Amino acid sequence: MRVVVNADLCQGHTLCNMAAPDIFQLREEDGHAYVVVDELTPEQEPLARTAELGCPERAITVED
Repeated sequence: MRVVVNADLCQGHTLCNMAAPDIFQLREEDGHAYVVVDELTPEQEPLARTAELGCPERAITVED
């Protein structure tokens, strides 16, 4: 399982980073999120789903 951030949709609300800082980091130049893990661990999956559901721009997708 992995998670993807659509850079075209992300507006830098930082909610994903607050929900899952081990999965999402923020670019210094614009505050937009990016993923720092290749594959989610079972423990990270619920955090990634929380970030996906909490993203106001729907820029996050958790993929099987």
